[in-house]
Amino acid sequence: MVAPTILAHATEPVRQRYLKSMYRGDIVGCQLFSEPSSGSDLASLQTRAVRDGEEWIITGQKVWTSGAQFSDIGEILCRTDPELPKHKGLTGFVVDMHAPGVEIRPLRQMTGGASFNEVFFNDVRVPDDHRLGEVNGGWAVALTTLMNERAAIGSTGAGIVGVNKTFEMLMQLGALNGADPIARQQLADLYINMKAANYTSMRAMAKVKAGQLPGPEMSIAKLSLTRNLQRIGDFVSHVLGPKLLADTGEWGTYAWSELLLGTPGIRVAGGTDEVMKNIIGERVLGLPKESLPS
Repeated sequence: MVAPTILAHATEPVRQRYLKSMYRGDIVGCQLFSEPSSGSDLASLQTRAVRDGEEWIITGQKVWTSGAQFSDIGEILCRTDPELPKHKGLTGFVVDMHAPGVEIRPLRQMTGGASFNEVFFNDVRVPDDHRLGEVNGGWAVALTTLMNERAAIGSTGAGIVGVNKTFEMLMQLGALNGADPIARQQLADLYINMKAANYTSMRAMAKVKAGQLPGPEMSIAKLSLTRNLQRIGDFVSHVLGPKLLADTGEWGTYAWSELLLGTPGIRVAGGTDEVMKNIIGERVLGLPKESLPS
């Protein structure tokens, strides 16, 4: 999903240069959107791109960038006209992650890993032909990316085999640890919600395969995924108790700790749960937009 998303609005020379390599896995791409003061309110971002002839000079900071330390190129959203309303003064670019002035600092997570990063851009030069779409038209680029990102995240485990295998493993875990009535009720609730999320994702992915853009239903799928990961965490915590805390080598115990500690990160990726609820309420259910304090 990443390759066509990053290059959806790219010029033909850039597509020719990168697309096949990304599909082959020869190069890796990342998404450079969020900033320390611009997370859920993405349009308030402050990383600047200033035109200098046939190049742009990028200065600023991004954060929570997944896989930046492994990436060769990135899709970056910058402010190119601070005088325009915040949604209208943005432009997207493809940036070389190995270019002079790019500094990547991995962020250690409570899982023990470092899949997120801070990325600093210090007068990084980008050719104009690496611009994505029109100048100050970056919000459309961002929406294309975000819809595909939510489709990719929301469709995780969308296949029937994946759902059945996960539930089979949870059943086995419960059986080995003498699951009580509360745990059995948690399992039943989890199975129902996993199946519902599965069918929603399959319906949405069928639209993508038919050549249509992912719709707001992928926000439902993304929210369902994180809620189900929380349900799994609640179940294994209830069943295993203290066995989660020490690596004794016993099957199905300590290994679950990474899922529990990693779920909060998934709740943020691709839009927080709160943002997803707003999208579902406004674009799916037709509810009025949220009133923000003046």
